[in-house]
Amino acid sequence: MDLAKAIEQAADKAAPSLWTKFAYGFGSVAYGTKDAGLKYFLLLFYSQVMGMDSRLVSLAILVALIFDAVSDPIVGYWSDNLRSRWGRRHPFMYAAAIPVAVSYYFIWIPPSGMSEFAMFWYVVVLAIVIRTFITIYETPSTALAPELTDDYDERSSILSFRYFFGWFGGNAMTVIAFAVIFPAFATAAIENGQFNPDAYERYALLGSCVIFIAIMVSALGTHSYIPKLRAAPPKRDMTLGMIFKDIYQTIAGKSFFALFIASLLAFSASGLSAGLAFYFSTYFWGFTPAQIGAVTFGVFLSAFLGGALAPIVTRKLGKKRGALIVGLVAFVGAPMPIFLRLIDVLPPNGTPEIFWIVLVTQTIDVGLIICYQILAASMMADLVEQGEQATGRRSEGLFFAAATFMRKFGEGFGIVIAGFVLSIAGVAAGAQQGELSEDTLWMLGAVYVPTILILFLSVIAIVSLYDIDRAKHEETLRNLAARKSAASNPK
Repeated sequence: MDLAKAIEQAADKAAPSLWTKFAYGFGSVAYGTKDAGLKYFLLLFYSQVMGMDSRLVSLAILVALIFDAVSDPIVGYWSDNLRSRWGRRHPFMYAAAIPVAVSYYFIWIPPSGMSEFAMFWYVVVLAIVIRTFITIYETPSTALAPELTDDYDERSSILSFRYFFGWFGGNAMTVIAFAVIFPAFATAAIENGQFNPDAYERYALLGSCVIFIAIMVSALGTHSYIPKLRAAPPKRDMTLGMIFKDIYQTIAGKSFFALFIASLLAFSASGLSAGLAFYFSTYFWGFTPAQIGAVTFGVFLSAFLGGALAPIVTRKLGKKRGALIVGLVAFVGAPMPIFLRLIDVLPPNGTPEIFWIVLVTQTIDVGLIICYQILAASMMADLVEQGEQATGRRSEGLFFAAATFMRKFGEGFGIVIAGFVLSIAGVAAGAQQGELSEDTLWMLGAVYVPTILILFLSVIAIVSLYDIDRAKHEETLRNLAARKSAASNPK
């Protein structure tokens, strides 16, 4: 095989079909549904509905995160090296479907009469099970992106589908909860169905079904692509120490660690924001369930905005520069309405103006954050060839295991921070809407704004150290094609 032919074959993979993009992207509905539930509702459900100390809920999530640190790289490495008639990725996707769905259902159905201590361990065990099996699905599934195309621009397009469906699916579950499920469980004793534990059983059943369907649609929809995907590398006898040495050699590099740390901080900020989102909507802004549903519905528009904007930014600005510009605008804008309320320049609660201000600013800001996330994920995909050039191994699973870990750990750690923010602000467990004092609500905002700004602005500083652009990526592809050509035609 000559060099020209090697490059031509690489170009042939540049444009997966629309159906392939759809099936690949639709799989993230599973992660989005799980993510929306654990980020937006878990802390509120166990603290305000079940009466568990918010710090214990946060601690349970933190314990589960420790297991992620071990399971994620192992699953990524395993999926890079698996040999099966269904390729490297799909056996994991199929195997995870039922365990993820079942464990997600039961985390919302704690047995009655549990002590707070027993409830803590209930959350710990199920959080570990959910996170482990979502890793077994999400890491191999997401790792398909750099296998589907080597093209710098096309990767942002493919990952736009992934992030669009992740946000769209997760947000759909939230909208359904506020528009349909919670109102159906409002009673004379519990006027807001959001605080009725029976509502969460219905939510759990629907969510677990959506997760199962999304995983199966994505796995089956991309199944025919298996023969076109890369085969596992030659088998080697490996010890556990050699495996972790391989992992380190693959991901070592300034660009990876810059993106890794920046993404951990960005997802921590996202988790903090999500963990407190309904606290702010319910207590700080005093919105009704219908208004919360409308604000949440705006995220559908955000998903379209972010998904459409990312490929354009990639083409016009490049991924790193685009991420810096879009990220800075989004990150500074995220806490701005809360800051403006703290300095008392916004209309009072209960007026139409405050509802529309929050709705419009959040819709635009979330769209920009989604755009930033797509660009960061596409930057991670471009690291695959850098790793291959350095080690001779193709390790999509490892890189996207790191991406899965960053997302899960960051967002989970953000919820941990949220629990302590609530504690510092003095938000009592079990408090209903209207029961928090003005001083408590002011303190909640005053602690939240600087915390999330420090996290977000640190992201901008660190991601600036990433050094792969379009020219460097294309040079790497040429080097790899030349190496492949030389191996096929030894002199």
